[in-house]
Amino acid sequence: MTDVLRRGRASLAFSFFTQGATFALLVTRIPAIQDRYGVSDALLPVFLAAVPILAGVGSVTTEQLVKRIRPSRLLRWSQPVVMLALLGVGAGGQMAELAVSLAVFGLAVGALDASMNMLGVSLQRTYGRSIMLSFHAAYSLGGILGASLAWVGAHWHLALWVSYLPVVAVLLPAALVGSRWYVDGEPAPVADGESAAGGGGVVFKLLLPLCLVMSFAYIGDSTVSNWSAKYLKDVLGSSEQLATVPYNVYMVTTLVGRAIGDFGVRRFGAVTVVRLGALVAAAGFVVVAVAPGAWVGMAGFTLLGLGLCVLVPQTFAAAGRLFPGASDAAIARLNIFNYVGFLIGSPLVGALGDAWSYRGAMLVPMVLVLVTLVYARSFATSSDRYGGEHERPRTADVGRASNGL
Repeated sequence: MTDVLRRGRASLAFSFFTQGATFALLVTRIPAIQDRYGVSDALLPVFLAAVPILAGVGSVTTEQLVKRIRPSRLLRWSQPVVMLALLGVGAGGQMAELAVSLAVFGLAVGALDASMNMLGVSLQRTYGRSIMLSFHAAYSLGGILGASLAWVGAHWHLALWVSYLPVVAVLLPAALVGSRWYVDGEPAPVADGESAAGGGGVVFKLLLPLCLVMSFAYIGDSTVSNWSAKYLKDVLGSSEQLATVPYNVYMVTTLVGRAIGDFGVRRFGAVTVVRLGALVAAAGFVVVAVAPGAWVGMAGFTLLGLGLCVLVPQTFAAAGRLFPGASDAAIARLNIFNYVGFLIGSPLVGALGDAWSYRGAMLVPMVLVLVTLVYARSFATSSDRYGGEHERPRTADVGRASNGL
C-alpha cells in the first residue's frame, strides 16, 4: 500500500511538472507566436482570452465526465492532447490552424487542471497530511524549466516547432508511462453529524468564498506575469534586461514557498498559512507600489511569490475538505475561477494603469488579496484541523492504481 501511494504521488507530481513546463512554453513565446501567424495587436487579446474561456468549459465538462470516468483516465489522455496542441501551435502556418490548436489546448487544459487537482486532493486525504503544495511546487519547477527553454529558443532564434518538439518528444511518453501509477481515491464517507450539503453534494453558497479566493489569487498572479516587466521598465526606470528578472524571481520564490509550505500547514494549520500568505502578498504589492527604484520593486515581487504561492493549492485542498463526499465536483467548479481571475487580472491592471497610474493599479490586487483574510476560516472544517490533529489515512481512499487501463 505504501509503495502504491508513493508511486501515485511521484507520478502525479511529474504530471504537474509537465504541465508547468508546457504552459510556460506557450505563454512565454506569445510574441513569437504573434509574429509567426501575423496576429494583429487588436486580435491578439481575442486569442489570449479564448484559451481560459475554453479551459473553463473544459473544467465544467470534466465535472460531468468524472461521474462516469475516473479522474486518472481523464488526466492520462488530456495531458498528451495539451502537449500535441502546443506542438500544433508551433508547427502551423495559417490563422485557422492557430485558432484550432489554441481551442484544443484550452479545452484540454481545463480537463487536465481539474483532474490533476482532483487526484491531488484525494491523495492528500489518503495520506492524512498536507502534501498539496508539493504538487504545485512541481508545477512551479516545470514552469521555470519551460521559461528557460523558451529563452533559449528565443535567444537562438529557433522556429517554434523546433523549440517545442524535443520537449514534447521527451515529456509526452514519460507522462504516459508515469500515468500507469496514478491513484484514484474514493469519495469520503459523510461523518456522523456532518451536513448532507457538506458531505454529499456541492452547495455553491458554501463554495463561493473559496471561489473568490481563487479568483483573487489569480488576479494577483496575472498581475505579476503580465505587468512586472512593463512596471519595472516604464515606472521604475530599469533597463530592458533587468525588467525580465522580476517574473523569474517570482517563479523561484513561488517554488521555494510551495516546497516548504506543506511543513507550515502541518505545523501551524491551513488557516494560519493562508492568512500569512495573504498578508505577505499584500505587503509585496505595497512595496511594488511605493518602490523608488527597480531593486526595491524586485523585492516586492519576491514577497509576492512567497505570499501568493500558498493560496491556490490550499484553496483546492479546502474544497476537498469542505465537500468530502463530492470533492471532484467541488474542485471542477472551483477550477473555473482560476480562469476567471486570469481573465480579469491583466485587463483590470492595464485599464487602471492607463486611466490612473500603474502604482495605484498595484493597490487593487492588494486589496483583493486582503479579502482572503475574511474567508480564511473556510480553509478549515470541524473534521480536519491541520496543525492540530491530522486526518487519519483511510485505506478505502486509496482506490486503485490505473495499471494502464
